[in-house]
Order: sequence, then C-alpha cells, then structure tokens
Amino acid sequence: MSSYGRFAEVYDALMTDVPYDDYVRWVEKYAPSAQHKKLLDIGCGTGTLTAKFASNGYEVSGLDLSEEMLMIASQRLIAQSYNVPLYCMSMDELEGFEELDIVTIAIDSLNYVQEREAVQETFSRIYQSLKQGGQLFFDVHSLFKMDEIFMDSPFTYDDGEITYLWVTEPGEAPHSVHHDMVFYVQQQNGLYERFEEYHYQRTFPIEIYIEMLRHAGFHEIFVTADFTDTSPTEESERIFFRAIK
Repeated sequence: MSSYGRFAEVYDALMTDVPYDDYVRWVEKYAPSAQHKKLLDIGCGTGTLTAKFASNGYEVSGLDLSEEMLMIASQRLIAQSYNVPLYCMSMDELEGFEELDIVTIAIDSLNYVQEREAVQETFSRIYQSLKQGGQLFFDVHSLFKMDEIFMDSPFTYDDGEITYLWVTEPGEAPHSVHHDMVFYVQQQNGLYERFEEYHYQRTFPIEIYIEMLRHAGFHEIFVTADFTDTSPTEESERIFFRAIK
C-alpha cells in the first residue's frame, strides 16, 4: 500500500507526542503572523499543525499528496471553523502559488521525496513561490536517526485500540530506510482489523541540503537541531532548516 493510505486513519493517535506547539513557536519567532501572513503548509497531513497556524492568525493553505490525509484535515479545519484551502499535489510539482511569506515542510515530510533531483525541484519551486524575504522552514531526519536509530527495529505499540509492529531495513540509496508496518485496529464490534503500510524515506547530509537550497536561490540558511537553537551534533535526531529568499 502506498504511503499514508489506511495510515491516515490512525495517524493522529500515533502522533500525540509530536511537539506541534514547538513548531509553531519556531515559525512565529522568525516570521510572526502579525507581519508575515501567507503560509503554505506542505505535507500538511491530517491538518493538526495547519489548524494551529490558522489559530495563530496566519492565512494558511495546506498541501499533501494523500487524499485520505486531506479528507481528515478538511474535517478537522471545518470543525474548528477555519477556512483553509487544501490541495492534493506532490511537493516537487508545486505550482499556482506566489508571493507567499512562509512555506513549511514539517515532521520529516521532505524525507518522503526520495531522489535528490526531486528535492532540488521542490526547493526551486518553493523559492519561486515565495516573496522576496519570504522564508522556508523544514525539518528532516538526521543521518544518525536513519542509519542508527531506525535500525534498532522492531518497534511495537499497543494502547488497547491500536497495535502495530514496525520493522525497518536499510534502503538501496545511502541514508534511506524501508518501513514495514502491520496494524491491528479495534472496530466498533470489538474485533480487530488488520492492515499493512509500507513507507520509504531518505535523507541527505546537511551540507547537501544547504547546497541544494543555495542552488535554488536562497541566500541565508540557518541550521539547528531537535527543537532547539543549538547546532546539530553527531547524535542529533531531527535537523531544522530556515532559509530566506
């Protein structure tokens, strides 16, 4: 099954420990909504972060490749009375946006773009969509997380309603990982439904991301790690980039 098919149904339950508020604070710190309004949330998923941006006063649009994710995002945003346009589109085919103040690619969404050429195209299209002085915020898995932490599988989870077994193995490309997940989800009749998900992610060294950002035209690039203001170390797990047009 392709990435984020049935997974959309259980995504929120498995992401309860993600510090979405920290992500909003990071963006707000460098691009406050009072001065920087137009924000595109790429890889918006089920819309949790999108809704938080909207609640902070940003004029938000959301984009995701998964129709299933966008359906849940739409329901969430409507329930919270937010009028947020949602688009089903691959990020490396981004078009139709201009004069954006902010673009975000949050929670390792960029790691699903597997080819360097596609990452480069993503950066170039985002650059073209931003106004002068506009900013791109994104995060990716570190080499350490891809090459070391993910290789400690299997991982398991069980909260009584959702159970999964998550097995990983190295991918063919450098710093890439195959994720094979088997889910058991309790239904209203008390029985459990089984389904499988297969995901593939890839990351690149920090210097390669910087090189691609500069090639796209970004002139100021800042790199931190793990929701802090500190520079990455060899054991950082999540790398954060902020790039200014």
